[in-house]
Formats: sequence, C-alpha cells, structure tokens
Amino acid sequence: MIAQPKEILIVDDEVGIRDLLSEILRDEGYQVSVAENAGQARDYRATAQPSLVLLDIWMPDTDGVTLLREWAANGQLTMPVVIMSGHGTIETAVEATKIGAFDFLEKPIGLQKLLSTVTRALKAAAGQVPRRVSLVALGTSAPVIEVERAIEQLLRVNRPVLVVGEPGTGHEIVARAMHTPDTPFVTLATGGRLATNPLPLLEEARDGTLYCAEIGGYTKAEQKGLSFLLPKLEKHNTVLVCTSSEQLGNLAAEGRFDAGLLASLSVGAVMLPPLRQRREDLPALIDRFWRDITSSQRTVGKLHAAAVTALSAAYWPGNLDHLHNVMANLALTVESEITTEHVRRLLGETAPPPASAISPEVTARFFELPLREAREAFERIYFEHLLGKEQSNMSRVAERGSDEGAC
Repeated sequence: MIAQPKEILIVDDEVGIRDLLSEILRDEGYQVSVAENAGQARDYRATAQPSLVLLDIWMPDTDGVTLLREWAANGQLTMPVVIMSGHGTIETAVEATKIGAFDFLEKPIGLQKLLSTVTRALKAAAGQVPRRVSLVALGTSAPVIEVERAIEQLLRVNRPVLVVGEPGTGHEIVARAMHTPDTPFVTLATGGRLATNPLPLLEEARDGTLYCAEIGGYTKAEQKGLSFLLPKLEKHNTVLVCTSSEQLGNLAAEGRFDAGLLASLSVGAVMLPPLRQRREDLPALIDRFWRDITSSQRTVGKLHAAAVTALSAAYWPGNLDHLHNVMANLALTVESEITTEHVRRLLGETAPPPASAISPEVTARFFELPLREAREAFERIYFEHLLGKEQSNMSRVAERGSDEGAC
C-alpha cells in the first residue's frame, strides 16, 4: 500500500509567503493546504487534522499565539505547530513554546532550515505514543468517555489539569488514572506546603504527578505558591492535577481566589459529570460496589434485581461516595434478601426529582435573571440542597419545608 503524503497547513496573510512555502513543500512530496487568516485556519481545523501547521504570528484578524492558545484550550492542538514571524522575539518564542508550539522560525526562512524543522516536527509527532487514560472506575458512558478523551488531549500537550465537579464525582480517581505507574504520586490534602516552601514539592514529584485537592479552599499564600510552580512543571516533567468541587469563578468574583491562577488553570479544565447525567453507568457501579463491600463478609444478603433498579433510579446528590455509603449500609444492616422496600426505607424515595429541580449553583448569571425566574431558580437550588442534607429522604425534606414555612 502506498503511504499517503503528509498534509501541511500553511497559515499566513501574505500571499507571497504562502505560495513560496507551498511550492517548496509540494516539491518535497507533501500535500499542502493554505489559510490566509486565523478564521480560515479555525474552519479548516474544525473539519480536518493536518500532520503539521506552519503558523504566522502577525495576522489581521487574530494573532497566531492566540489561535495556538485556542487550539490548546479546545483540545485541538494534536499536531505539531511551527510558529513563523518576521518580527520574532525571544519572549514570543518562549510563550508559543509554553502553549505547545514545536518550534519557532524567523522570516525570511531559509530553505534548509524550513525543511529540517518540518522533518523534525513530523518525526517527533510520529514517535509520540498517545497517553491512554481509563476512567472505567467511573463508568463507561459517553460522558465519561468524553472526559477520558479530553484528559488525553491535555496530557499530549503537557497541560496542568483542573478537575471540577460536584462532591463525590471521583476527583482523586481521575488524578490517579492520569498517573504513570512506577513514578512519584505526591498528594496535597491541604495547600500548607505551597505557602511555605513550594519548590521541594516539584523535586518530590519529578517525572510523576502532583495532586492538589480542593484548591478552592486554598489561602492567598497557598494560591501564590501554586502559581509559582506552574512555569516550572515542564522542567521537572511533572503532571499537575488540581481539583475543586467549588465554583472557582464565583470565588474569584468574590476576591477569594486569584483570577490569574484560575485563568491559567482553566486552559486544562475538565468537568466530571454527576451520576444523574449518566444513569446508564449505575447498574455496573452498583454491582461493583456490592462485590467490593461484601467480599470480606461471611454472611451477605442477596441484592434483589428490583433493589438494583430502585438504586439506579434514586437521586444521588453525593454521587459516587453517596451511592457507595448507602450500599455499605445495606450490606451491614440487612442479612436477608435486599428488596426495594429496604432501599425505600433508607432513602425515602427511589425516583429522582424532576429535571426542573436539578440546577447548578448560583453563578454571576443568576443575578441577571428577571426576579420571577431568579426566585424559581433559587427554589430549585434550595430544594436540591435539602435533598443532599436529608440523604434524599423526601419525607424529611417535606417536613423541613413545612416547619420552616410555619416560622
């Protein structure tokens, strides 16, 4: 079978540069496409992936570094990109490299320099083995697979990863899934060491993973220490994984979280879906949790199929942790066959609240709503909060509502 020629995309607003580079590269056997601005390059990348991109910095609509940053943020920086500029500076080259550019060429570009850089870039890309990330511990649904692919793309371009999502959605599971076996895995349950002497942390985590849990609770000094580490990660070959179950945007708006740090981490943000958005994962999770919980017990009640159905239909505001703890309770307290009645007695209700009762936390956009819509949104959030406090027991939620309404 004859190998297909490598495709190179040239992005430059100067027609003379495009034509000259195209002629040279086609003579070398490459397939060439061209874009005269960032808009055309965006459209091209949305439908195709070239083997290499030669990207001009100075363009009339959007500069090349900004476009490079967009591709990195969108997970589209999956091919080597060589930056070109007639007014290059060391600072620009360093910035582009940090974002993910393979190399930097200064115009006018010499023939041998162009061809050697293209050859090196394509050879490096061919030698890269994509990191595979398995989140089967969370499930196998489409939302989980989407998170896997997003993380793999971020690892491919050496981005710190910010894992956000509701409590119990599996933050640490994701961090450990990203970890390369037989390398250091350094966990920070709090940010105290970041405030006092952060650099030794990178030495401990060199060639491995640094896991910073719940950074929304970090002090200003701890946030400053984390910011200090960001530009030093590549030198230490360290993967940084930060997590938060809090709305960091809200914290930044309130002045409690550094906006610059949030902006830097947001390039690598991934959102973990709650159980209510991936109910197809629940039967397999229930089965696995049950086997894990009961493996060391001598006498175990049987989990009836109807009970599995009831557990799969229940609302889990605490997500994986909530589900696991309820099943542990059932395993410890029920010695006979576990039925729907046992589940109902423990949870109060088996059915999830209607979709209208499920709403994200209050964000800045909340205050832009008309008063009536804002009141309805608040009532949904308040109802969800009570469900979480009362372990999904609808009867107790109703009693709390009536008691508070009588006050």
